[in-house]
Amino acid sequence: MGMTTGSGFDFDPAVIKKDFPILARQVRNGRDLVYLDSAATSQKPVTVLDAERSFYENTNAAVHRGVHQLAEEATDAYESARAKIAHLVGAKPQDLVFTKNATEAINLVAYAFTNATLLASQGQTLAPETRRFVLRPGDEILVTEMEHHANLVPWQQVCAKTGAKLRWLPVTDEGLLDLSQLNELVNPRTRVVALVHASNVLGTINPVRQIAERAHQVDAMVLVDACQSVPHIPVDVEDLGADFVTWSAHKMLGPTGLGFLWAKGELLAGMPPFISGGSMIEKVTMRESTFAAPPKRFEAGTPMAAQAVGTAAAVDYLSALGLSDVAAHDETLTAYALEKLRSVPGLDIVGPKSPSGRIGAISFVIEGIHPHDVGQVLDDEGIAVRTGHHCAWPLMQRFGVPATTRASFYVYNQLSDVDALVDGLQRVKKIFD
Repeated sequence: MGMTTGSGFDFDPAVIKKDFPILARQVRNGRDLVYLDSAATSQKPVTVLDAERSFYENTNAAVHRGVHQLAEEATDAYESARAKIAHLVGAKPQDLVFTKNATEAINLVAYAFTNATLLASQGQTLAPETRRFVLRPGDEILVTEMEHHANLVPWQQVCAKTGAKLRWLPVTDEGLLDLSQLNELVNPRTRVVALVHASNVLGTINPVRQIAERAHQVDAMVLVDACQSVPHIPVDVEDLGADFVTWSAHKMLGPTGLGFLWAKGELLAGMPPFISGGSMIEKVTMRESTFAAPPKRFEAGTPMAAQAVGTAAAVDYLSALGLSDVAAHDETLTAYALEKLRSVPGLDIVGPKSPSGRIGAISFVIEGIHPHDVGQVLDDEGIAVRTGHHCAWPLMQRFGVPATTRASFYVYNQLSDVDALVDGLQRVKKIFD
């Protein structure tokens, strides 16, 4: 692609694939790699690899430190990356916090509630914006039954430490959120609603705005895990209606080691810091410290500058493709896969069976065959899929399965990859029947 594309580009995944060196390799005794595990982590185009290497070769220095030229250039590159990543989701740069991954971003918010509650219990005087994060026994936190562990376990921990009660929105047999009891589950005791935008297991895209509007009626704060949505569909954080949005770089063609928390500025200003140390301070004496304004307040230590620069290149790449075209390609692959998978005897889709209202993460089970065995046979054919509980044990329990096989698509996948998957599954059936 060479970054020459723009809006209106004829989306050709065969051309796009050439930008990803790893997809040219062979695996398992000379099999061509068919990569269908982008929901776990995406592959990286040459432009991202080059951007990160160029930073180390030409600009490497500690950002926000020093007045020498390299430090100035590194700081400019780092903050320019923040602005570019923020722009992708309609955010202001000063409202975007860099973390090491989305899990840390969610924990940053969760610990704000725990730490504010602890400070209040010690009788400390809190600013009005910080008091919003104080929880009391009887307060409620609402999640959903389809959450990744990263957006479930931190809230379990908050409840255990504060006396708040955890509740959840159930999932229907079709893999959708059951909103029939939304007004009862989101009530005046609700302080936080934390939900996934698009399920990493089911592919379901949830009606975040509808849920957020109800949450705000009772003055609850809303956190959205957008790890699977930001890479695949146009997302505007303001349009979502949420108060906090988290996602990660490595699922959107960027490097590992970088996650994001967007939050409304007034909420960031009220949050106690999660990790303390250098760079996040305003003033330090031997007895006490005061903290810098967001986002620096939440970025203690040496930041992941090269990863930020690499992610900015990933944003350029996705922007050149056009996220609307990315979403359309995703839907085309998903519709084709859902139809083709119906030809495999005994295969059942776990989640929505329609291509609309979902992303291209398709989980399935085959009667009488364990998902791990399915994955092993596919791997022998050079086809990389994910098997297991996908960090969503409660969802597996909801559907009464120990695990699923998941195929997930991205910009570099073609219809022929789906054909290879289905052919591989037919071989699975022959082996185990």
